[in-house]
Amino acid sequence: MAAVSSSKPHSGAKSNVLLSLLGQIARLREFFLILLIVLIGFVLHLKTGHFFTERNLTAIALGFSPLAFMAVGMTAALVSGGFDLSVGSVFALGGVVTAVALRDDMLFGALPIGLSMLMGIAAGVLAGFVNGLLITRAQINPFITTLGMMSIARGAGYAITEGSPIARLPKEFFTLGQGEFLGLSNLIWIALVVLIIGDILMRRSAMFRQIYYVGGNEDAARLSGINVDRVKLGVYTLSATLAALAGVLSVSRFTVADPGAGSGYELQVIAACIIGGASLNGGKGTVFGALLGLVFVGFINNGMVQLRVPVYWQNLAMGVILLLAVGSDTLSQRLRSRSRTRKGPETESKQE
Repeated sequence: MAAVSSSKPHSGAKSNVLLSLLGQIARLREFFLILLIVLIGFVLHLKTGHFFTERNLTAIALGFSPLAFMAVGMTAALVSGGFDLSVGSVFALGGVVTAVALRDDMLFGALPIGLSMLMGIAAGVLAGFVNGLLITRAQINPFITTLGMMSIARGAGYAITEGSPIARLPKEFFTLGQGEFLGLSNLIWIALVVLIIGDILMRRSAMFRQIYYVGGNEDAARLSGINVDRVKLGVYTLSATLAALAGVLSVSRFTVADPGAGSGYELQVIAACIIGGASLNGGKGTVFGALLGLVFVGFINNGMVQLRVPVYWQNLAMGVILLLAVGSDTLSQRLRSRSRTRKGPETESKQE
């Protein structure tokens, strides 16, 4: 009996050490990710000789600026316990709606630039609101709901344009996307503002903190008085709205609205958020972590271009990164679950 009782504290100590270690890793994950990004950057700089130049870093930042908008909404969706597969298609739809409104061959003529942009963003608001209603009211799984919206938004874009890109837009519209401030593109500045506001709200706002409670334990959140359906509705509306805004600004930069734009963006954004610490099980994740994930993905993509890696290998690498990110998150969740399971009986035996 003495031998048995002495082994339990030893096992409990192991569980406590493991839990403590996992907690430390979770807290230091963003720090380790920063070190990894710097290490990858230095390796690529040694290989290419010009990776850490101002021109290349600016190109990387400009390249993932549209994804930065989506990362804020995707972080909220993942923290709430879901995700949004429709952001790439809504990105294209927002740009297409804006471009159509700007054309002077419309029934009522071209609309003002500001109103046209609002119409494109409104398309995103509508798509996100429908996603939220189907998930909360109809109780349809987020995967099925957003997968369906992905096809609907993409199909709507192709139907509106009849499969052809829309060009010949007013030159005044391009000022926002192609202009610069202090040597940096306006898109980079706008993306930074959205990221900073999103991170502050997710960390400090009582309303946005409810998203963590919903993702951590939905039943407990509902019992504590949180309107779970309203939180989810807001999350998916926010996600699609930011995706549409990114699409509108992208058209302003490239001068053409392509209904096929944004294909695959949803996977890149989800990968970036998970790499940055978000979990598919909900309840954790930060916008700053998502930004670090975007930088990581941006460095990898740019490095492969610099090293002249064929495009199909780049797609393969992105798939591997996504699987590794999800796999590490799943493994971490399993270790925590096992530790909690072991700790339970030991606590009960000590009380006896």
